[in-house]
Amino acid sequence: MSSVRSATLALCATFGLITSAAQVAAQGYPTKQIKMVVPFAAGSASDAIARLVAEKLGSQLGGNRILVDNRPGAGGNIGTAATAKAPPDGYTLLFSTSGPLAVNKSLYPNLPYDPEQDFEPISLVATLPNVLVVNPQIPASTTTEFIKYVKERPDQITYSSIGIGSSQHLAGVLFENATGTRMRHVPYRAAGQFVVDLMSGDVPVSFQLIPNVISQLKSGKIKAIAVMAKQRSKTLPDIPTMAEQGMPDLESAAWFGILVPRGAPQSMIDLLHRELANVMADPEIQTGMLEIGADPVTSSPAEFRALISAEIVKWSSLIKQMNITAE
Repeated sequence: MSSVRSATLALCATFGLITSAAQVAAQGYPTKQIKMVVPFAAGSASDAIARLVAEKLGSQLGGNRILVDNRPGAGGNIGTAATAKAPPDGYTLLFSTSGPLAVNKSLYPNLPYDPEQDFEPISLVATLPNVLVVNPQIPASTTTEFIKYVKERPDQITYSSIGIGSSQHLAGVLFENATGTRMRHVPYRAAGQFVVDLMSGDVPVSFQLIPNVISQLKSGKIKAIAVMAKQRSKTLPDIPTMAEQGMPDLESAAWFGILVPRGAPQSMIDLLHRELANVMADPEIQTGMLEIGADPVTSSPAEFRALISAEIVKWSSLIKQMNITAE
């Protein structure tokens, strides 16, 4: 194919995208309240990020306020399933995470929705890597030292999470598998309680999303050993990654994105993606994300879809290997 022809096709494709998005705008979208379903409780990290994005996205869409609708329960399944059944008209958005969209497909035997078939991904908006944190009394400052400490105390060290099958729990299981260590998992129902026990040393280890422990890290009440990501967190730039400490395969993060029910017009998907890209390019949004403890990101719908599929495969293997089931 000639370079001229390639350039012409690319120009036509771009023009088509702009035209289709313009058609949606010309129809007056949105003409009524948009609802963004968050399948987790108010005050959670998911909720904080969703509200930050919703406020700016509403401004981008003609100044219309977007209503954040928290529908927690069953590891995010309740709100996610409800959104899958909503009309695909652009007035119901789903703000969801790696749990409901990837992990839960293997964790729950009768999932009431299909994360790959029931939604149209729009864009990722944030990632939150898990970080290995410990009580300051644990005499380890590096991953190598921590592994040695735990191996000398098999099945004696406890680590916390916010529930079986949560991102934090699976991060711990992934760590044990990769390092040959054995610890005891202590699931909690609320972040506040595990933080208290982490600071007291009752449950001295945790694999946690940064927002859940950022204030305690800054105050020195707990310490971070390593971030479970390829690159350092922008929120904790001084904390090395597992990869930097010789464990390149130890990656565990929650990611967040926006989707719509399957069947939404392509023109509406294009418009929402374009407006979300503008939202995420806003310096105030980027600063707000970092203050929460999240790293702002963007993606194409295809990239988001590919991530969901890849993460389903990744966590399915671990969940089946370790015979993990939801409570």
